[in-house]
Amino acid sequence: MDKIDYPSFICHCWGVPDSLAHGSAPASVRFGADTAAAEGDSLPEWFTQFLNDRQTRKPSAHTMKAYRQDFVVIATLVGGGDPSRLVVADITKDSMRTAFAAYARDHEAASIRRCWSTWNVLCTFLYTGEQLAGNPMQLVGRPKLAKSLPKALPRTAVEALLETIAQDQGSKRQTDWTERDLALILTALLAGLRADELRQADIGDIRTTDDGAAVVHVKGKGGKDRSVPIEAELLAIIAVYLDSRAIRFPAATRRKADVAGSALSRWPGRSPLFVGRDGERITRGTLQSRIKRAFKRAGPDVQAVPGALVHGLRHTYATELANSDVNVYTLMKLLGHESMTTSQRYVTAAGTETRSAAALNPLYATISHASLNPDLGSDAATESAR
Repeated sequence: MDKIDYPSFICHCWGVPDSLAHGSAPASVRFGADTAAAEGDSLPEWFTQFLNDRQTRKPSAHTMKAYRQDFVVIATLVGGGDPSRLVVADITKDSMRTAFAAYARDHEAASIRRCWSTWNVLCTFLYTGEQLAGNPMQLVGRPKLAKSLPKALPRTAVEALLETIAQDQGSKRQTDWTERDLALILTALLAGLRADELRQADIGDIRTTDDGAAVVHVKGKGGKDRSVPIEAELLAIIAVYLDSRAIRFPAATRRKADVAGSALSRWPGRSPLFVGRDGERITRGTLQSRIKRAFKRAGPDVQAVPGALVHGLRHTYATELANSDVNVYTLMKLLGHESMTTSQRYVTAAGTETRSAAALNPLYATISHASLNPDLGSDAATESAR
C-alpha cells in the first residue's frame, strides 16, 4: 500500500527524522441545537419519553441534539408556534405534509431527509406504544438520496494546505496553535477519522507497536469501535504537538515521558487527544473554524470539498487507499462502515476498476490501423501556411 508522502518542509519544520519522512422555514421557526436544547424543559412528556428510549441505545450527543432540533422545528409549525402544545392527536398525514412542505422551502435535501427520519422514528415509537393509530410519515414525501460519489482533495491541495499551516509557526495570535492544527488535519488525512471521532479521541486510545508505529482505537459512529493503524511519521507529528501542549499546560501532565521521544506516556490515558486553547477537549466549533481558516489561507486554488469541510479529509484518506488498490473489505474495516456498498463508492470514485476494465477493450488494437505519419502531417501544415 502506497503511503501519502509528507512534504519535506513539514518534516524539517517539526523535527521529524528524515528516515521517517521518506518511507428554509420562516425565521420564527428556524431552530439550531442551542435553541432546541433551551426548549428542553417545555417539551411534551411523550417526546421526553421518546428521548429516554433513544438514550438507552447510547447515541452520540450530536444525534440527541438532532432529535430535539428536528422535533422542535416541525412541532412549531404544527403546533402554531409552541412545540410544547403539540399533542399526539395533532400528528396526522395532512399536518405532517403541510409542515414538511414549509420546512422544505428553506432547507437542503440532506436536512429534510434527516428531519424526516427523526419523525419517522418518533412516529414508529408512538405507534408501537399504542399512542398513535398509524405512522403517517410513510405518506409524507422526502427528497431522493443523491447518488453522487465522494470527492477528495488532489495531492497538490493537500500539500498546499499543510504548507499553509506550517507558515503559522511562531504566530502571536492567541487562536493559532500550529502543532495541534497540523496533527489534527494529518490525523484526519492519514487515519480517516470523522469530526466527532477526532473530538472524542483520548491519548490512551493510541497504542504504540514495537516497530515504532501505532494503532488508534476509534470510538466510531453508532457505538461501533474500530482499530486504525498509523505509521511512525504521523506518530511523530502527534508527539511534537503533545510536547507543545505540555509547555502550554504543564499542570495537566502526570509525569515525564517514560522513553525518550514517547510523548504519549506523560499524559493520563483519558486525557483528550485534541484540546482547545483552554486545555479542554476541542469543541466542534473550534475544529471546524481551524480547518476552515487553513483552507481560506491556502488560496483560491485550494477548495474544501463542498458540504464536507472536515469529512472531505476522510474522503481523501479513503480515495487515496482506493487508488492504491486496497480492497473494498479492508476499506470497510478501516472506515468503520456497516455496509461494503458504502465503501465501494470510494473505489468507484477512484476509477481504478473501471479504468482497468476499459483498458481491456480489444478495439484499442485497431488504432494501429489508423496510425498517421507525423511527417506527412507536418508537410501538409507547412504547405497550408504558405
